[in-house]
Amino acid sequence: MSLSVALQVAQSALAARQTETSTVSRNIAGAQDAGYSRKSVLLSTVISESGQTSGLQVEGIGRVTDDALYASLLQSTAVGTSQEAILEGLEVLAETIGDTELEMSPSALLGDLKTALQNAAADPNDTILAQDLLSTASDLVTSLNESSEAVQDVRADADADIADSVDSINELLGQLEDLNTIIVRGNQSGNDITDALDSRDQVLLALSEEIGITTLTRTDGDVVVYTDGGVTLFETTAREVSFEPTNTFFATTTGNSVYVDGVPVAGVDAIMPTTSGRLYGLTELRDEIAPTYQSQLDEIARGLIESFAEADQSGGAGSDQAGLFTWSGAPAVPATSTLSSGLAADIQINANADPDQGGNLDLLRDGGISDPLDPDYDYNPTDLAGYTGRYQDFLDALDEPRVFDAGVELDPTDTLTGFASSSVGWLESNRQSATSDLEVQSVIVSRTAESLANTTGVNIDEEMTLLLDIERAYAAAAKLISAVDNMLDDLLASAS
Repeated sequence: MSLSVALQVAQSALAARQTETSTVSRNIAGAQDAGYSRKSVLLSTVISESGQTSGLQVEGIGRVTDDALYASLLQSTAVGTSQEAILEGLEVLAETIGDTELEMSPSALLGDLKTALQNAAADPNDTILAQDLLSTASDLVTSLNESSEAVQDVRADADADIADSVDSINELLGQLEDLNTIIVRGNQSGNDITDALDSRDQVLLALSEEIGITTLTRTDGDVVVYTDGGVTLFETTAREVSFEPTNTFFATTTGNSVYVDGVPVAGVDAIMPTTSGRLYGLTELRDEIAPTYQSQLDEIARGLIESFAEADQSGGAGSDQAGLFTWSGAPAVPATSTLSSGLAADIQINANADPDQGGNLDLLRDGGISDPLDPDYDYNPTDLAGYTGRYQDFLDALDEPRVFDAGVELDPTDTLTGFASSSVGWLESNRQSATSDLEVQSVIVSRTAESLANTTGVNIDEEMTLLLDIERAYAAAAKLISAVDNMLDDLLASAS
């Protein structure tokens, strides 16, 4: 069962509470002893001054509740919606990997690049093979650019959904305030408030979908609501929940926090963070999961620039310069072992090696891509047609262990191809884990809702049994009255 279906079951369980009738007081007392009060009309027999029965009167109205089950339902609902929000984002991020048969992910294209290098090294003077190498490199750059854009789109969508969630929370808190007022006044005046209590429970359940909550019921039926992080969300009046959306996201953008009554409860600045609910899942996706994947893409881009960088061949102390793969900070190479945020969106093919941009394809073989006019970075100064040294340098660099930033949740010491493969595994592992967790949580929500419905809702089988008991009692009474009537008829007949 999906989480959405499970939540529908939960809402139905609360909405299905109907007034039940019972004429047996001990049944009511037994229900209270079991830990809840049955929502029922308690009837008692009216006895006249002469000692004769003359009808029934309503003694009071109770209501079926199970605080433990209801609290469990609120908690499991909040956990489930947070996992659902995370999974939806991971599903979008997984599209950057794509169909493995299409091989359009950065990891797959990195393998294609290695193959193209091997082919070019086998015949360094073949223009077609060199062009194929350039095209493969360009595809890899495009994949990194588009993957980075997809990550930021996920973050932007999550940010917009956070704004929608905050709006829903404020609306639900407004409804809660109105219902709470009705309940408190009804308790004080002795009016029937069971319908308002049912409605309040449904509002609280809907609220738990957006943010994890705990509740406390005080005298007169007044309820206090806290976030699962301990911040007061409602006490007599609704607290203001505020959030300022961010329109455009880049790798360096930090999303704004969500505040409850001025206290940050979700986001990187949260001091009393919520730990469940859709709001938590969306902020976790925006601020943790997507940025981590972005950092992995940035490290792949940095590894490419570093692997294809050109060194000073003159024996001087010239700094390494960006070669085939370049960026906005060229000709410098990004700092080694250090994350450069947004590099996956910034990486590009050096125009000096691209004939379509006025470049020279032979520079792939000879070097000097960083600056064709600087002989210090020319690896093949005699222009040997069969020179393979530069291609071999590229292949060795791809298989050479290098140090990556330690904060991207992958092995910081790996080859570039191994690191890219690990990134794919990290994303797929998180997606599969989120899928499994959501499936389990959906079952928990469903079972809890069903248990609550069985405890608090109208049991048709039980009601039919009671109806049959009444029918049998009526039939027995009718037979007794009929027998007495026949006896009286016989007595009158004999007397006459």
